[in-house]
Amino acid sequence: MWKWHKNLNLEMNINKNLVDNFKKHAKISGIIFIILGILGIIFPPALTLTTVVVVATVMFIAGFSAAAMTLKSKQHDWAGWLKSFILILTALYMLFYPAGGAAALGLVLSVYFFMDAFAGFGLAFSLRPQKIWLMWLFNAIVSAGLGVIFVIGWPFSSVYLIGIFVGISLIMDGVALLLGGAFVEAVDDDEDEKGEQK
Repeated sequence: MWKWHKNLNLEMNINKNLVDNFKKHAKISGIIFIILGILGIIFPPALTLTTVVVVATVMFIAGFSAAAMTLKSKQHDWAGWLKSFILILTALYMLFYPAGGAAALGLVLSVYFFMDAFAGFGLAFSLRPQKIWLMWLFNAIVSAGLGVIFVIGWPFSSVYLIGIFVGISLIMDGVALLLGGAFVEAVDDDEDEKGEQK
C-alpha cells in the first residue's frame, strides 16, 4: 500500500519547520480526535446532530457558491439556479429539522454501503482464483451488513448509527495521527543522531 520514499529523510531535513509543527500538532489533534470519537460513541445523538449541522453548513455554502457562479457566468442557466436552490433548500431543511436530516444522511449511507457491497461482490468473484478474493468477499459482506443495519431501523436508527460510525472514524483518525506523529519523530530523531555522529 504505502511505500517508503527513499528521499523522505532529505525532504524532512529541508522542511524541518514543517516536520516540527507536524510532530507537535499531530499528537494534539490525535488526542482531541480520540476524545471526540469516544464522546461520540457514548453520546451518539449529539455527534449525529453535529454531523448533520456540518453537512448542512457545507451544502448551504455550496448552494450560495453555485448561485454566485451562475450569476457571474450564465445568468439564464436554469440548471445552475436549480442546483443552488436545491442545495440551499436541503441545507435549511436539515438545519431546521435535524431529525429529518439525520434520516436523510442515514439513507444516503445505506445506499453507499449497498453500492459498495455490490462492487465488492463483483470484484471478489472476478478475482476468485486468487487468494485475495476472500478478503474482498468479506469486505462486501460487511458493507451489505452495514447497509441492512441502517435500513432495518431507518429512520430512527440513523440518530444513533451516524454518531457511532462518525465516532469510530474519529478514533481511527486520531490513532493514525498519533502513530504518524510518532513515526515522523522517530525518523527525525534518527536523522539528528546521524548528523551528530558525523
